[in-house]
Amino acid sequence: MAKRAGWLGRLGNRLNRMEARLNERRAEVEAETSGNLPGPVAPGQAPAAPGPSVAPATAAEPPAAAGAATATHHDAPAASARPDPASVIPWGMRVAAEASWRLLLLAGMLWVLMKVISEVRLVVLAFAAAMLVTAMLQPFVVRLRRLGMPRGLATAGTAILGFVVIGLVGWFVVWQVMENLDDLSDRVRDGINELKLWALDSPFHVTEKQINDLAKNLSETIGTNTEQITSAGLQGVTVLVEVLTGMLLAMFSTLFLLYDGKRIWIWALGLVPAAARPGVAGAGPRAWRTLTAYVRGTVIVALIDAIFIGLGIYFLDVPMAVPLAVFIFLFAFIPLVGAVVSGALAVVVALVTQGVFTALMVLLVVLAVQQIEGHVLQPFILGRAVRVHPLAVVLAVAAGGLIAGIGGAVVAVPLVAVTNTVVGYLRAYSREQHHHGAGMVGPAPHGSTALERVPGGETKGHDGS
Repeated sequence: MAKRAGWLGRLGNRLNRMEARLNERRAEVEAETSGNLPGPVAPGQAPAAPGPSVAPATAAEPPAAAGAATATHHDAPAASARPDPASVIPWGMRVAAEASWRLLLLAGMLWVLMKVISEVRLVVLAFAAAMLVTAMLQPFVVRLRRLGMPRGLATAGTAILGFVVIGLVGWFVVWQVMENLDDLSDRVRDGINELKLWALDSPFHVTEKQINDLAKNLSETIGTNTEQITSAGLQGVTVLVEVLTGMLLAMFSTLFLLYDGKRIWIWALGLVPAAARPGVAGAGPRAWRTLTAYVRGTVIVALIDAIFIGLGIYFLDVPMAVPLAVFIFLFAFIPLVGAVVSGALAVVVALVTQGVFTALMVLLVVLAVQQIEGHVLQPFILGRAVRVHPLAVVLAVAAGGLIAGIGGAVVAVPLVAVTNTVVGYLRAYSREQHHHGAGMVGPAPHGSTALERVPGGETKGHDGS
């Protein structure tokens, strides 16, 4: 019994010394992790650990249980010494990663939106046209209401008068083209003969055989593509049906927007989240004022262009001067591109009917009026509130034309102007709210970029971890 008691005592002393060394090692690891070096430890004395104290193993505790306990305490500091994964990644990479997935999400949303718009573009273009017509006619409704006329009567009278004027313009263009078609065909034939004689006498050494071969090839191409031309004609009938449908939708939409536009806006505002509703409520009227100013200014500028270019074409004795002036008025609603197309059309008609000199004079008239428009009329009439950079105009017209054809090109620039106004107001509104201490609208930052830097180069989360 005495030998067994001595053996158990020596085993207990060894376990105590082993536990003391493990406690000392754990204190050193925790001190290194927290950035503090451990103080000197007296011989035979275990260092004080910051964590919970561990009771020494007694002689009655089995050796296996003591070993398992010490292994658990040995692995705990190693696991706690691993840093947070978000703090290991560089800050620039975290920002780039979060910006990348947000940009991918926005790109996917825009792609889906473009697909949806392309599928229902007839409805979208009809509503956009109704918005433009409403912006042009609403001031007349407001004026009639101020004179004491009931809202329904003022809306109906303004809408009917506006639709009648637009219909008369379209009918006048078609009537003038049909009236001058025979005369235009004769003049085009004479112009082609004059161009042929000029080409034969020109220094380009063009022979009559080459010109006849070109005309023959053109005739053969038209003859071999009769089926394609017929199918194009059938597609033209389909397009005509779509145009008539879109016109009816635009008329009904215009009527209801003129009559009940305020309540429609209030209903749409109710769909906006409550946190963002005050900013959107302030941006809406400003966007509508921008759209109204754009439409009104564009109509005035287009009317001035059509009158002066039409007068120049008329005095130069170019046929169909009035229809060409109406075309110039309509194409003026497509900024930059419309002016180039309508001016080129007038120059081509003058070239094939009156010759090179008259075509050059028409070109000078068109360029002069367009220069006055770009440097005097647009800055004075449209103002700075609806001015858009020429590069943005070209890109918007190109994108709108690719997405929805001519209608998309027409509504692209006013959409860009309205978006510019809305974004500018929301940015100013956000700065004002932040200046008055309202704070950021919406939830607090979260994710890996929500880590804020503290002195010493370390990072910590907003929850203090």
